[in-house]
Amino acid sequence: MKKAIGAFHKNLRQHITKGKGEDHSLISVLSTLIHLDPFQAMGSGKLGFSWIEEILKSEYQEELREQMASEVVLSLGRHFFHTNQAYSITLEPAWIPPLLGYLSLNEKLRSTGLPGITSLCILAANQGPADFGPMILPILTSSLLSTHHLQSRSLALEVFVRFVSGWFSPQMEKVPSKNLERLVQAVGDPLELLDLRPHDGKLVHLPYYNPTMAAAVLIEFASLDLWRDHLRYSNFTSFEEMVSTWNGKKTALECMANYQFPEFLSTAAKIVKAIRRLEELQCFNTVEVAIMLAWTVGVIDPADHDGWELIECNTFWFYQTHGIERLATLKRHVAERPGVEDFAGLPTLKPQPEIESRHRTHWYLSQACRLRKLYRLFGYDPTTWKEAVGIEEVVSAV
Repeated sequence: MKKAIGAFHKNLRQHITKGKGEDHSLISVLSTLIHLDPFQAMGSGKLGFSWIEEILKSEYQEELREQMASEVVLSLGRHFFHTNQAYSITLEPAWIPPLLGYLSLNEKLRSTGLPGITSLCILAANQGPADFGPMILPILTSSLLSTHHLQSRSLALEVFVRFVSGWFSPQMEKVPSKNLERLVQAVGDPLELLDLRPHDGKLVHLPYYNPTMAAAVLIEFASLDLWRDHLRYSNFTSFEEMVSTWNGKKTALECMANYQFPEFLSTAAKIVKAIRRLEELQCFNTVEVAIMLAWTVGVIDPADHDGWELIECNTFWFYQTHGIERLATLKRHVAERPGVEDFAGLPTLKPQPEIESRHRTHWYLSQACRLRKLYRLFGYDPTTWKEAVGIEEVVSAV
């Protein structure tokens, strides 16, 4: 079978390379691939992406190139998703440019239908290298718009999240500022979709799209000079509503803890930069989420004294400025006990109760230190805190 497919591949490439004019025969040939799935026999979709590349470089008319490439995209979609319930694939770096080239042609011709959606699905499911910011930015910016011909905003937002590493690469510094602004404007409010509305901190999820992670990327943008000035309050309107409650803040922090990307507010300095920009935008509920993240055990190293001084200074200023009663939420977050599942999955070959016990002890000590730090920062003890904040909470003893 592999030999037959190899011979077909060789002849197909020769035919495409020599092709000109209005030869429609290849469309019929390529349309049969979806029933055969030659990529399964070869063990990957590599051939499909090479065919797309050859088709796009050929001398066929644009409409024919788009139609032929569409047939290959559909075959790739069947290969990746027909039996893949996890919606997770790994694309090699060389496979990304042909797919983006196809999407650009699809957009130029404003072709509608399944092939364009399938190509976005492949990108949205990618778990491989994602450092393609400058390359993917133009097509993604247009795909995010509600006026785009594919009407695929939720998929485009998932691509925005999946390719997050690319937005922070040094290559992005060479991209004109106006193009960065267009992307941020196109992302807009990532929770604002017709079938997605926050309610008391809970979300109605679209398949495969995690809107909280898109909001997390925007919060990271607030910490970076390259992106921060392009943000507007409108980017956080629905997220502000979502995190206006305790449940909403807890949901957001749990999501960020489970799915955060390596760059996400990774230092005290970045957290403080994000806090200050979000304050400028008057996104005060989102600021609280960033502060709560900073006070989470395991985020800022206790030995980072300069970092903690920054965090404490900005925490004190925020609550003194915007209402001391808001402190009840931060105290609740710092004092809340983790569940058993939070201590699961330790990096051991088999369960070792003594390691889990030490992990719990370390966590509780860190928690106690943060509580004392919080009390001391505002000049309270447990009794005077309750009187000052005005909300009594039941917290288990440390």
